[in-house]
Amino acid sequence: MSFGLYALGFAILIGGLAYGAFLMHMPAHWIVVGAIVLAGLGIVKAVTTTREKDPRV
Repeated sequence: MSFGLYALGFAILIGGLAYGAFLMHMPAHWIVVGAIVLAGLGIVKAVTTTREKDPRV
C-alpha cells in the first residue's frame, strides 16, 4: 500500500513537471526523456523507501 501511494505521488509530480515544461514550449522529446528519467528515479526511491528490512536468521 505504501509503495502504491509513493508511486502515485511521484506520478503526479512527473505529470506536473511535464505539463510545466510543455507550457514553457520545451521540445516534446526532451519532455519524454525527462519523464522517463524521473520515473526510473521514482521507482528506485520508492523501492528503497518502502522496502522492509530482511529478518535476521
